[in-house]
Amino acid sequence: MTERRRRWRMVLGAPADEPLGAVEGRDQAMDAALAALYDTDRAGEPSPRSAGLGGSAPRVARWLGDIREHFPSTVVQVMQADAIERLDLTRLLLEPEMLAAVEPDVHLVGTLLSLNRVMPATAVATARQVVRTVVEQVESRVAQRMRTAVTGALNRAARTGRPRSADVDWDRTIRANLRHYLPEHRTVVPERLVGYARRTTAVQRDVVLCVDQSGSMASSVVFAGVFAAVLASIRSLRTSLVVFDTAVVDLTDQLGDPVDVLFGTQLGGGTDIGRALGYAQQLITRPRDSILVLISDLYEGGPREEMLRRVAAVTGAGVQVVVLLALSDEGAPAYDRENAAALAALGVPAFACTPDAFPDLMAAAIERRDLQTFAGTTTSATA
Repeated sequence: MTERRRRWRMVLGAPADEPLGAVEGRDQAMDAALAALYDTDRAGEPSPRSAGLGGSAPRVARWLGDIREHFPSTVVQVMQADAIERLDLTRLLLEPEMLAAVEPDVHLVGTLLSLNRVMPATAVATARQVVRTVVEQVESRVAQRMRTAVTGALNRAARTGRPRSADVDWDRTIRANLRHYLPEHRTVVPERLVGYARRTTAVQRDVVLCVDQSGSMASSVVFAGVFAAVLASIRSLRTSLVVFDTAVVDLTDQLGDPVDVLFGTQLGGGTDIGRALGYAQQLITRPRDSILVLISDLYEGGPREEMLRRVAAVTGAGVQVVVLLALSDEGAPAYDRENAAALAALGVPAFACTPDAFPDLMAAAIERRDLQTFAGTTTSATA
């Protein structure tokens, strides 16, 4: 069988045996794993050519082991997500045997967090380990970049026009004074010095992350929880994390461990953005040194006017406000375009941001750069 015929046979399944030929060897095992998932209808009932996965935890656990053996991890994650959706395997994820067999990823963590209030005690330890594995993956990907970007931005924001001799930034000072070059002396007269203010251990910025924990924001909640913990580890920042649906929960005291943060969330439920912003306002004591990051798809269940009034109040006080429709690798989700447009009219653009771009976004916010320009170049601008 040629490679082209083989690939078409794997896509089309057993009904293509006659025109394309039957699969053999390792392909048989791969075909069986695919058939168990995709040869079923949406209700999870097997088609005539497949035994399906049924509702048996041991059978599903074996299938999870099979797909991890035969497919790369990126494909495994897609198949796991499809299995949860198509075959309604959410209930089985509460069993330790199942959790031990899955390939951890951000979407799986989102599913587990939505179940954490009903998770039996026997599954909690395994679930926490799955979540910790994903947290460590995310941290290894973005934590150092976040610390470097934020520290650099704080240093640049602390520049002064009257630096001490040891704090002069000679490169920037020379560039700022090139018009004062004296060719006969082959020198630049530095009429204006550029340098850094004395480094301090004092808190330079307050950061409040306000995160919508409705079900559609699952991936954003996971990434936001990890980023909040990383930001909290930077001594020059005072970081607060608030999650909300129709109620508001302050998770700031748990930022020492992002796993505790994530298990403190409860995905699902309604949305009251105005109420969450009202709570966030209480945390802001130095408006001009504060950054408020609202992560929400903007589907407001509470009074829309209250949400807009709160945003106008904090921006009017001098707070740098950032609105992210999503913090995930998937780009912009479905979102309330009317509310996004209303925020843009207040001078607060709303856009999606990938986790890899978030450190640079925070650096731009610290330096109070134009976020509309930033949104158009580094992230996925949507409003």
